[in-house]
Amino acid sequence: MRKGLVPGRGFNLARLGNREISVLSNLQRITLFMLKSERGCYVRSLRLAELLKQSKLLGTGSFLFILTLVILIGLSHVTYAAETGGGGLGAGIDPSVENPYPDLLLETEDGLAGPDLLDDDPYLSEPEEVLGDPIFEDDFVFNVPPPNIFDPLEPVNRAIFVFNDKVYFWVLKPTKNVYSFVLPQDIRRSIGNAFANLAAPIRFLNNVLQGEFEDAGAVLSRFAINSTLGVFGFGDPAYVDFDIEPRLADFGQTLGKWSIGEGFYICLPFLGPSNVRDSVGFLGDVYMHPVPYFSESLTFDMAYLGVSRINLISISPDVYEELKRISLDPYVAARQAYYDYRRSEINP
Repeated sequence: MRKGLVPGRGFNLARLGNREISVLSNLQRITLFMLKSERGCYVRSLRLAELLKQSKLLGTGSFLFILTLVILIGLSHVTYAAETGGGGLGAGIDPSVENPYPDLLLETEDGLAGPDLLDDDPYLSEPEEVLGDPIFEDDFVFNVPPPNIFDPLEPVNRAIFVFNDKVYFWVLKPTKNVYSFVLPQDIRRSIGNAFANLAAPIRFLNNVLQGEFEDAGAVLSRFAINSTLGVFGFGDPAYVDFDIEPRLADFGQTLGKWSIGEGFYICLPFLGPSNVRDSVGFLGDVYMHPVPYFSESLTFDMAYLGVSRINLISISPDVYEELKRISLDPYVAARQAYYDYRRSEINP
């Protein structure tokens, strides 16, 4: 009995001899050759089966079965090529018919007709142009991955992430629960509308800086309607009655639209995920907010920021807790979610 074949124990590749390894290597080359070429299907089928027989890894019954199977596969390739014509197998049968299913491994003067799907980066952007049929789109469309996240301060960021996690569960969440218990959801939503209305100058200026003048006009219209008909912004008749949707924009997004790089990742105390560009953008938004200009007290400004934060958490889904529940590494998951969101805002 040959090495590598143990009755009742299956096939052990580690126990194969040099002859069997050589045969399997030749078998791999012939199989790839069958896939890449379009002529001599019968000859390659017989050579494939003969190699299997010579290797003595198969009995007579298995040899006949695989020989029949390989010949049928070769016949199916010839039949399929005759039906489709063109650049696939059997292309010379009817060159007048354009083949909607080209042979992606057919070599041309410029190289392969299609992309090398075994390459390290087999990215396709137009599957119908390469594959000939949108049916392959779900299987063969690969998007170029986003740039890597630069996180040189990861140990420090992880420590701050743990600190923010404790602040959330020990302070913010209990405060949010009490706040939600005292105020009904409708009132909290009205307060959220008022906070958003007061921040309208931030969205207006950033839409102008981004060249989105239509969105800037929508922001200005919403501010005028909600400040009057909406009773100082507590209502949202601009959306309910006039169907004017909110247009979000911030200075970090503006910097991104200006092609300024993200910089490295930063996890800010109390504020959470950010990066160098968005941290600068946050400071810019603070200067654009009208409330500090009408307040001479830093305590009032901090109280305003805290209440707006608690109110926002109370009317938003518990995304953070769900992210912690389903992720193996909440720090990495939160960082990736933040970057995915911000990049989608800048390059929708």
